[in-house]
Amino acid sequence: MKSFALLICGWLGTVSLVSAQYNLVKEYAGQGFLDDWTFYGGIDNLTWGNATFVDATTAATKKLAYVDATTNHTILRVDNSTKVAPGTPRNSIRINSNDLYGVGSVWVADFLHVPFGCSVWGAFWSTATSAELAPAVWPAGGEIDTFEAFNLEKSSQFTLHTEPGCSIANSPLANSTNCDSSTGGPGCTVTNADPRSYGSAFSQAGGGVFVTELASNGINIWFFSRPDVPGAISNSNGSVDTSALGTPTIVYPASSCAVDSLFKPQSLVFDITLCGPSLAGNPAIFNRTCPGTCYSDYVLDSSKYADAYFEVASVRVFAQPNATVVTASSGLSSSAAGPLPTGVQSTSGAVQGRMFDPSAMLTIASAFIMIIMI
Repeated sequence: MKSFALLICGWLGTVSLVSAQYNLVKEYAGQGFLDDWTFYGGIDNLTWGNATFVDATTAATKKLAYVDATTNHTILRVDNSTKVAPGTPRNSIRINSNDLYGVGSVWVADFLHVPFGCSVWGAFWSTATSAELAPAVWPAGGEIDTFEAFNLEKSSQFTLHTEPGCSIANSPLANSTNCDSSTGGPGCTVTNADPRSYGSAFSQAGGGVFVTELASNGINIWFFSRPDVPGAISNSNGSVDTSALGTPTIVYPASSCAVDSLFKPQSLVFDITLCGPSLAGNPAIFNRTCPGTCYSDYVLDSSKYADAYFEVASVRVFAQPNATVVTASSGLSSSAAGPLPTGVQSTSGAVQGRMFDPSAMLTIASAFIMIIMI
């Protein structure tokens, strides 16, 4: 994997690693993992994929979201056992954390498996909620796509979606450099050069860890395949110093992205949609790695979704003393090892965010109807 590190480092140049200590404020793990998340319960209203995101009761009954009693890992999956009638979407999962985490926070997501396969579009991301934004709407408040991947592409990708005032330098891995999505832009997307970040290669390596740092001096994301996970983020630690993690896989520096003004406290989100006319189901993109037609050849066939699931060991959130942590209960959800963040608020409101061109809503809605009619 040395070639990947050299490529990234060559692009980033010299990265100043300043000591940045964060203390544990929340751990999503084990049998209580699903207690502090909200299930969406409706059709995919963000990317118009051919998925219905089920409510908590259906997710439990159909075993689309559960904690494995043997491993204590959380499974979030697409329905791979039900016959879907033509013209209808397939059941899947979208959940968002009830607590929100502002600038001065780090979240560490440890996965054993990520969803993949033709028509599959999985993501672990974060965004502000409607309560935080009102009366403004997405992309106000910002969106961070830590893990996003689709179909049988070779690796995952990172993206920021913001209002004007955020960009990244051009590079061989940057698919787009302007993060402004307010007028229909795709955000600033960068390919993760490590093929172990997605697909069967991810699980064959034993999974991996994604670390997202939302800081005043920039947004930094690290990906560590299992053999490369540093001791600084091992599960036994009650704090993390991001300067000990080495060079980030991707850096969105504050010098070209006004983090403090563009990013509100973020709700963490898992979702797995299917097809979606802007990306995974776009024929030009779909047929790069998959044969046939996205909906009729895949969504209707439950056997295609054996690998369409997240297996999550834990998601751990760390924060600095001055970070805003917004909790559903008007108080910290778990104790921290060290000083607690001072900006504690209560939260409500729906998750915002779209990973597609919002100006194309009518075109996409029409395409969605046409796709499910095939």
